[in-house]
Amino acid sequence: MKPLNYAILKYFTKVEEACADDVIEALKGEYGNFKALKKNAVITALMTAEANGLLEEKRFELDENNELRVYYHAHEDGAATINKYIKD
Repeated sequence: MKPLNYAILKYFTKVEEACADDVIEALKGEYGNFKALKKNAVITALMTAEANGLLEEKRFELDENNELRVYYHAHEDGAATINKYIKD
């Protein structure tokens, strides 16, 4: 099992785009008991990956509770870097 942050990054190499809620839903089967698989922690991980140039913001919207949902994607160079260092 990969560390959670690795699994989050690797997830973005397999989808067109995703927000924190999508990440949580996708990883809860394997990582559901991890304390860090909470919305605020996942948002922090995504923002860190963006600051490090691995992900970029693609779009945003308000959800049904009027909370901002930011969608990210792994651009070509980011995905290549993720795949170089994190193997399946």
